[in-house]
Amino acid sequence: MKDMFSPWFGYGPENTAAKGGGTKEKADDGGTKAKAEDEEIRENGQLTLGETNEGRIHLLSIIGEIEGHENLSGSTKTTKYEHILPKLAEVEDDRKIAGVLVLINTVGGDVSCGLALAEMLASMSKPTVSLVIGDSHSIGVPLAVATDYSFIVPTGTMMIHPVRMNGTVIGTAQTYDYFEMIQDRILSFVSSHSGITYDHLRELMHNTKMLTKDLGTVLVGSAAVDEKLVNEVGGIREALRKLYDLIGERELR
Repeated sequence: MKDMFSPWFGYGPENTAAKGGGTKEKADDGGTKAKAEDEEIRENGQLTLGETNEGRIHLLSIIGEIEGHENLSGSTKTTKYEHILPKLAEVEDDRKIAGVLVLINTVGGDVSCGLALAEMLASMSKPTVSLVIGDSHSIGVPLAVATDYSFIVPTGTMMIHPVRMNGTVIGTAQTYDYFEMIQDRILSFVSSHSGITYDHLRELMHNTKMLTKDLGTVLVGSAAVDEKLVNEVGGIREALRKLYDLIGERELR
């Protein structure tokens, strides 16, 4: 405290040095904060945007493949759910953060972990908005609809298909019953957090007329809105505007 205030109470070399030291300390603090933010972006794809009249916004990006309980290869772009879950809990508990914006460009990944992330987003009390900026395939669909409001860019795609499993699969009735149970979890979540019905979503999942080597349906831009999976076609401008509107509505309650 002495070094901080001494420049205001006297003159001379000692006080000048103290003032200079304080300036350097502040600069170092700013540099440390910038490095921490860069590390957060590089490691977790997350960033808290600057404060506005409406409050601070936490930016969460779900990119590449959603990594599950096993690590993927180092050359694969991944979203690690074990990093995002505690961060979302921290955001929920932080009074300075007013809302969450989720950017999605994922090919899917681990069903269990993807659903865990979707449930976490859906349970947050703070306003949330998602924006599909590229792909939202497979388990990326529940993530896109888990927020309070959702957008998709005109060229964005959403792919709905049956559950797949890697590794050894036992060809018994119990295995297929297990697959049905997993699919029911996905169908129930998506239909309860969007405007599409359970039965119609199941039809899209088992569609045989679109993909030549697979089952399922690909929806591009406005088609996802027409099917009532996504609320609106738009980009970052529309997504932020909607999030600020939701924050304002929450403050009026």
